[in-house]
Amino acid sequence: MGIALILLFVLIALGLPIAAVLGWLAVLLDWLLSPFPLQRAFGEIAWSHSIEFTLIAIPMFIMMGEILLRSGIADRMYNGVAAWLGWLPGGLMHANIGASALFAATSGSSVATAATIGTTAMPQVDRHGYSERLFLGSLAAGGTLGILIPPSINMIIYGFLTDTSVPRLFMAGLIPGIVLAAIFSLVIVVLCIFKPSLDGDRSAPTARALLASLPALAPPLGLFAVVIGSIYAGWATPTESASIGVIVSLMLAAVYRRLSWEMLVEVFIGTIRTSSMMILITLLAFLLNFVIGATGMANVVNDFVSGLNWSPLSTMLMILLVYLVLGMFMDTLAMIVLTIPIVTPIVVGLGYDPIWFGVMMVLVAETSVLTPPIGMLCYVVHGVRGRGDLTDVFIGVTPFIAALMGMIALMLAWPELALWLPGRLY
Repeated sequence: MGIALILLFVLIALGLPIAAVLGWLAVLLDWLLSPFPLQRAFGEIAWSHSIEFTLIAIPMFIMMGEILLRSGIADRMYNGVAAWLGWLPGGLMHANIGASALFAATSGSSVATAATIGTTAMPQVDRHGYSERLFLGSLAAGGTLGILIPPSINMIIYGFLTDTSVPRLFMAGLIPGIVLAAIFSLVIVVLCIFKPSLDGDRSAPTARALLASLPALAPPLGLFAVVIGSIYAGWATPTESASIGVIVSLMLAAVYRRLSWEMLVEVFIGTIRTSSMMILITLLAFLLNFVIGATGMANVVNDFVSGLNWSPLSTMLMILLVYLVLGMFMDTLAMIVLTIPIVTPIVVGLGYDPIWFGVMMVLVAETSVLTPPIGMLCYVVHGVRGRGDLTDVFIGVTPFIAALMGMIALMLAWPELALWLPGRLY
């Protein structure tokens, strides 16, 4: 296993795309450790997993988010949320969190959430006099909700890799996602109360403004109800509900008179670019996991953990710590698809619920997309900002990283936060 880790970090250090890293690592480990030519089975493994029905949900949810972005629904949604939350200490930074949570409930992608809400919100920084660092931090933190609040592409992949119910995972992430969004807003309120210079202009809400905002909030809320409701009513699988969501999104774009061939071409290009990358990483990780299993490295890890004779909580803390460190240097999706098939049997053997661990895994992944030096969402928000130093974003996300750590501790102390709702529904 040490050889695999050394090769992994060497290939990452060379600056290769993460898909190429996984593919080359599978080939190198086959050459170095296997007495049999495992590469002869690569084609069959890639084909058998690429035709899985569950994977079709990934491009469908990505397309749904692209349609909402290109049709201008996301911009209207941000203004609608701002009318309801802009009066709190921190003003529009709460709109960043609230709009991100609402957009996450329809897109399933953290990058799409951060980029979409960031593009809409950034002009407000100078206009209303907010602390730019904290404002940027709220945008990046809000983006993390995209992989926790259902539908979540990462949860689809986790369920696919571990043969866990995706609808149960979706419902398990709903309450923690809402709680985390509330914690983010609480962090903003506390910071702005104790240091008013971080705040900007605020205006008291009026009944007319609140009523005027409802038409902007109705489409994303209705879309969420259709997608998630069709799953839990038993009318559709997650893949089928994603397809329904695409159709409803196109209808909404037509209602707003934004549906055109030019818009559809942009939607298709964005969908193909993102989903191809994600599915390629997933398939190559399957090849690598096949080599790891065939060469016995997975058994070595299991034997090592069993030999520690630690308590389940101590072992879980060690696993989470390893993930937090690994996430600082590795792409989140690659980290999940590479390690989950090895780690999940260990976690289940310790007595933990795989549904709960799926939510916990997503929380750790959320933390890793904010932490330097990789910090993917920090780079996304900085790219949308288009000026200044990347350090400002990393400083701005610091209190939200602390909030995520607190949420992880809360999930460890109170697993029912994730398990109660799926337990009641099923």
